[in-house]
This record gives sequence, C-alpha cells and structure tokens, in this order.
Amino acid sequence: MTTPKNYAALDAWIDQHFDEEVRFLQALVRVPTDTPPGNNAPHAERTAELLKDFGYEAEKHAVPAADVLAYGMESITNLIVRRPYGNGGKTIALNAHGDVVPPGEGWTHDPYGAEIVDGAMYGRATAVSKSDFASFTFAVRALEAVAKPTRGGVELHFTYDEEFGGELGPGWLLQKGLTKPDLMIAAGFSYEVVTAHNGCLQMEVTVHGKMAHAAVPHTGVDALQGAVHILNALYAQNDEYKKVTSNVAGIKHPYLNVGRIEGGTNTNVVPGKVMFKLDRRMIPEENPVEVEAAIRRIIEQAAGGRDGITVEIKRLLLANAMTPLAGNQPLVDAIQKHAHTVIGEPVPAVGTPLYTDVRLYVERGIPGVIYGAGPRTVLESHAKRADERLQLEDLRRATKVIARSLSDLLA
Repeated sequence: MTTPKNYAALDAWIDQHFDEEVRFLQALVRVPTDTPPGNNAPHAERTAELLKDFGYEAEKHAVPAADVLAYGMESITNLIVRRPYGNGGKTIALNAHGDVVPPGEGWTHDPYGAEIVDGAMYGRATAVSKSDFASFTFAVRALEAVAKPTRGGVELHFTYDEEFGGELGPGWLLQKGLTKPDLMIAAGFSYEVVTAHNGCLQMEVTVHGKMAHAAVPHTGVDALQGAVHILNALYAQNDEYKKVTSNVAGIKHPYLNVGRIEGGTNTNVVPGKVMFKLDRRMIPEENPVEVEAAIRRIIEQAAGGRDGITVEIKRLLLANAMTPLAGNQPLVDAIQKHAHTVIGEPVPAVGTPLYTDVRLYVERGIPGVIYGAGPRTVLESHAKRADERLQLEDLRRATKVIARSLSDLLA
C-alpha cells in the first residue's frame, strides 16, 4: 500500500529532478513536428535518444512509408517504452502525441526556441502535448526510484498522428497487436480529468463549375458562387446546431467549421473549381452515420439549386466520440484524489469538445481518461495559436499527480 510518506518522497524526487525535466521538454520542443507536412520520424529518433539517457529503451515502430504518404504525411515512427514490474496487477499506458499544427503567424517568441519567460515555456507543443512526454516520463522515473512497484507495468506510448486522426498513431499500434494495456491515461491539462469527448467528421468538398474569361463570364459557371451558396446552407445549419445540447458536463452542442478554402486560377478567370474542408464536431449523443448523411444532403441540395454546379464529397476523417467505460473509475478516483492534494482544489471529471486519440483505446475496450500538464483551458495554453506556452508549475504538479496515481494503481 502506498503511504503518505511515499507520496512525499515521490514529490521530493520530482522536485529534485525538475530542472532536468524542463531541459528534456526543451529538447523535444526544439525538434519541429509540423503536421502538415508531417515529417515526424526525426522527432521520434531524438526522443528515443533522450530516453536512452534514463536507461529506457524505446521500441521504434515505423509505419510503412507507402501508408504514410497515402495518408498525406511524410514519416511516422511511433514509440513504445515497456516497463514491466512483475506478475499480476495492471499494465497502464501513458499516451502523448508529438505531431502538432504548424506555428502560423504572430509569434513573439521562437516557436521552436523553448524560451522560458516569467515561469512559462514558450513554443509549439509546449502545452499540447510534448509537455506530457515529459510529465509521463518523469512520473515513471519517480515511481521506479521511490515506490519500486513489483506488480503490473507501465508503457509509454509516444505517437505521431493525432492531428490527422490517430489511425497511424495509437490506432496502428493497437491494430497491429503491438500493445494491449489494461488502463490508459492520455495527454491533457491539469485542472480537470476528462472522461468523454466529442467525435469529429472532416470532409473535403470540391465544387465544379466551368472556367471562362472574366470579360465574358456568362460563358462559364462560377464555382466560387456555387461554393458560397453551399457554405451559406452549411452556416445556416450551424445556427440550428446551437439548439441541440449534450447531457455531458463540459460539452455544449454540435458545431461546424470550414477551416480551409482554395480555388480559381487567376483574377481574370471565372473559377472553375473551388475546394473547401469542413470539420463537424459531434456530441456523444449523436450518431456519426446520421450526421454524415445529413451533411451530404445539405451540400447536395444546395449544389442542386445552382445550374451547372456539381460537387464531389470526400470523407477525410470520422473519429467517434469517447464515452466512459465502467473500468475507468479507478483512474478517475486516483487522479482526483492526488490532484486535489497537489493543486489544492477539486479537479472535476468532465467532457471536452475536443476529440483525441483516447477514443481508439476505448473502442478496443481499454478504459482511459485524459490528464496531464496544462492550464484550465485550451485558450489559456494558446494551443494551435501564436505563443503557445506552458506554466512550468503546471508541469511540476501534473508530474506529481501522475506519479502518485500510478503508485496507487499499481499497489
């Protein structure tokens, strides 16, 4: 049984090694993993090299190049670090993803500099989720140095396909039978433990018209006007989604976002083709098949109202919502107990409007929750925005909570 004395010793070990943990995270942030283009194998190599300094051998599981290229990325090498402690007990996986969106514009700090200012580290993936490469690794190191578990085991899963949907990250490891843990914790933030999340449907819509010279536009069919007509129909439906509410705390209603548009050839040419990509977030109560059918129907009906316009609709991603499995309660209890002690306030169990790789474990019957190093909200972290940052005290606290929780779950 883990005692208060052991918890204090775990905390002390983490405090003593915290500067080392910060340097570890800085080294990870300084290797870019922009996705797209998605050349992530170099980061996996660097991570494995750093882990070796701690005596951890990382299995390198490279996804075949042809599969990666067909998927729209350049390279993926997923890592598994196995730490078996003895017969009996549970095997607990800790999963964080290294791939991130490109930095974009507006940064006041080097997005790969891992600069520390006023107690915060700045850089792409400092908060989501290279921070949890660090929190998970150092929690396990503290666990082994202090608690010395003799049953069960821990696995670190460092994967590189969250931004594109996870199928070639955790999904690939699970599908290939390379891992089957009993429980799992995925990268998250420090002030809540997430037990449910939205699903996500992403689609690419190509609107076809007919190119023509801008001096004689009546000889063509303007694909952009057709796309605008379709987009207006989708945005009108987006307003209707606000009337649908979820029963899951932390999740409000479905919504739709059009995040990318491209088309046309020149300013003096009537555009003959316009493409846009949409993202439809689904609350746990929705049926993904029905959601996709409804979106297709709206697009096709709107296109049908414009002479000469045709559309192609391609599904890019269908990520199911995560709903809690009954077996996740020990995870929730342990994290809530220790987060309350370490942070000094209750940490609620809630849902999130994000979608994550946890669903891929849950779909295979592996209970999981989301918890890690980060602030109260995505907005505070600046994730997917300029000047993403992590308060280092949140990293310290999350590492302690995870180490304490692992100690309980393996006792």
